[in-house]
Amino acid sequence: MNPILFVSIFLFGLITSGCFTQPAEGQKANPASNPPVARVPVIVELFTSEGCSSCPPADRALKFLADQQPVANAEIIPLAFHVDYWDNLGWKDKFSSAAFTRRQELYVTRFGIESSYTPEMVVDGRSEFIGNDTGKAAKIIAEAVADRKGMLTANISGESVTVSVNGLPDHHTSTVFLAVTEDGLTSDVKGGENSGQRFNHTSVVRSLSAIGVVEKDANIVEAKSSVPTIADWKRENSRFVVFVQDNISRKIIAAGVAKLAI
Repeated sequence: MNPILFVSIFLFGLITSGCFTQPAEGQKANPASNPPVARVPVIVELFTSEGCSSCPPADRALKFLADQQPVANAEIIPLAFHVDYWDNLGWKDKFSSAAFTRRQELYVTRFGIESSYTPEMVVDGRSEFIGNDTGKAAKIIAEAVADRKGMLTANISGESVTVSVNGLPDHHTSTVFLAVTEDGLTSDVKGGENSGQRFNHTSVVRSLSAIGVVEKDANIVEAKSSVPTIADWKRENSRFVVFVQDNISRKIIAAGVAKLAI
């Protein structure tokens, strides 16, 4: 090829390339034209147990939802409740609680199902399904984003948690809950259906407490509580989740994660 012709073609390519890429660079330089959309908090509960052989896939599903946040406009807030009705079947789950079993039983009544089971996932108190069904989880979470919720802010200062809620939708008498979750928990299971396995848990509920009552159709709520004392607890690996739940419908009508006050 003629050297002069080659150089001409090369320069033409650079020029036309610059023409096409310049608008793209200009779009990147103006982020204000596409402001971020605020994500709606969605509570995803998983009722699970270290003694249940079907539960590890559901535990991984909950972690995936929490880490990847795959649903547009949703802030997925995971709560892993370890129930105690597997504890006499070969392995006692050290994170299990009879209180968590009772919480699940309220959902049995709410959804009219035959009995409690694991793994069960519940989204915003509105729907329940088998906990390892990530496709259904994503669908239900996307639907929950459209539900009206109150605006909740929660802060931790020292050993106190303060909560403020406003703009609640219509509701029955409701309860303000404080859940403390912990990540980085490890168990070597030595009996039962999962004998020989090591579990690395995330979002395990270490404490659940009612810290306030919301009267029927009240629109503004203020609540305050002390930080609970939990045995063998690493505070640095924890989150403080606050949510308001209708006592009749069991729907979550406001939710958020407490922030550390500066």
